[in-house]
Amino acid sequence: MYNSIKKILFKLEPEIAHTLALGYLKFMHFSPLCRIIWKSNHVVKSVRLEQNIFGATFPNPVGIGAGFDKNGEIVPEMFLSGFGFTEIGTVTPKHQEGNFKPRLYRHIQEKSLQNAMGFNNIGADKVLENLRKDMPFTNPVGINIGKNKTTPENKALEDYLFLIKKFEQIATYLVINISSPNTPNLRDLQNEDFVKKVFSEGKKLTNKPILLKIAPDISLENAVSLSRFAVENGADGIIATNTTTDLSLVENPQDFGGGLSGEVLKEKSFEIFDAIAKELFGKTILISVGGIDSAEEAYRRLRAGASLVQIYTSLIYQGSGLVPKINKGLLKILHRDGFSTISDVIGVDR
Repeated sequence: MYNSIKKILFKLEPEIAHTLALGYLKFMHFSPLCRIIWKSNHVVKSVRLEQNIFGATFPNPVGIGAGFDKNGEIVPEMFLSGFGFTEIGTVTPKHQEGNFKPRLYRHIQEKSLQNAMGFNNIGADKVLENLRKDMPFTNPVGINIGKNKTTPENKALEDYLFLIKKFEQIATYLVINISSPNTPNLRDLQNEDFVKKVFSEGKKLTNKPILLKIAPDISLENAVSLSRFAVENGADGIIATNTTTDLSLVENPQDFGGGLSGEVLKEKSFEIFDAIAKELFGKTILISVGGIDSAEEAYRRLRAGASLVQIYTSLIYQGSGLVPKINKGLLKILHRDGFSTISDVIGVDR
């Protein structure tokens, strides 16, 4: 059915299609019958998929990555869609419109997206208000945080500490996003001095886990070194990776710049993740994101050392049915390979 819907959605501008998808999920909030039907078609329950991480139960390892629910409007509906956890944001202290349009483009042949959104969101106060309406959450909720575009680099730390304090009571975990390519000079913060400050100061404000999300466009050596340094200075985990600025990966790159996600990011993301996992598996929690589009790919990331995986772009190309497809597929693979639970798989290739 989604293939038919997709034909219509793909005739629309990507942001309009995204707004419609959010609108449908919001509508479902007010329709008990729709919620029941949707849940029955998406949620896969099995203790074999469960893990306890960060002191919380993740009912399955598949999460929705940051960027889909930027403003925390549809948290319950994400869980009804079969996700084991959701990540809100990226949230900034103040409301911002993001970059000028056009800023989002589908590379259909490559099953990928190019985005230069620029942290468009309604701001911390209103996001927190949205989230409080839906508490208590049934599944874990991460909050991805970033600085405002107008905040100078020498004041960036203040933005991150403000957001940690703002969301620390409501979040299962927090994510320091200094790897998006869509805020000018943000990636300049991927240095040891800033990483040390944000984690050492951030950990004074909360006992909640704080993770670092890194870019795929730094060398393997630097990715490993920065990740190791972050963990040594208080990071509770690493998320690898954000989008790539290597626009040569697609045949028809758009001139608004930004980053690529989806199928073209798959191997680049895995290469970075694999290098980090070789160094840090067993020392911290690792989350893999970038080009994951099947149970087999999720399984590869888990075997490499990911405790959790996140999807986003593949959802646009395959529809919400991808979530139960991955979870059911993982159960079949566990049976095929003789593993009792998903925890038994984590890091077996290390």
